[in-house]
Amino acid sequence: MEREILLLGDERLYRVCDPVHPEELADMPALIADMRDTILAYRRKMGAGRAIAAPQTGVCKRVVCMCLHGEPVAFLNPVLTFPDGEMMEVLDDCMSFPHLRVRLKRYRRCVVHYRDLQWREGEMALEGDLSELLQHECDHLDGVLATMRAQSARDLVMDAH
Repeated sequence: MEREILLLGDERLYRVCDPVHPEELADMPALIADMRDTILAYRRKMGAGRAIAAPQTGVCKRVVCMCLHGEPVAFLNPVLTFPDGEMMEVLDDCMSFPHLRVRLKRYRRCVVHYRDLQWREGEMALEGDLSELLQHECDHLDGVLATMRAQSARDLVMDAH
C-alpha cells in the first residue's frame, strides 16, 4: 500500500529514529512492501526514485528500502562506514522535496552493515551513486535532510517544472 511521503518542513522528518528490535520483525515485511509501493508510485508520478527511509513515510524506525530492479532490499538498523576519505560532489534530490536539489559532498564509497528481514547480519559495499543514495537515506534516520548539509543558499537548486 502506497504511503504518504512527508514533505520538507514536517517536524517528523527531523527526529532521530528508534532502532528495530527482533520482536518487531513480524511488522517489517508489510512496512517494506508499503515502502516499495511508495517508491514505485513516486517513480510513476515523478520519473525518479530508488530508495526511501521509513521516517519519510511517518514511521520513526531505522529502516531503509532500496528498490533498484523491482525487488526491494531492506536495511534494518543500517550503519555506514567509509573505507577511505574520497569525496564527490553531487546534486542530491529527495522525495520529501521533489523539485529541489542540493549541491553537497558525499563519500564516494561506503560499506553498510545492517540486519535483514530474517535478522541476519549483512554487509554491502557501495560506490558512486549507490553510495550517495544510502548516505542520503541513512541521514534521514538521524533526522538530517540534505538541505541541512548545504554550505550556502547557492547550493539549493530548483528544478524547472
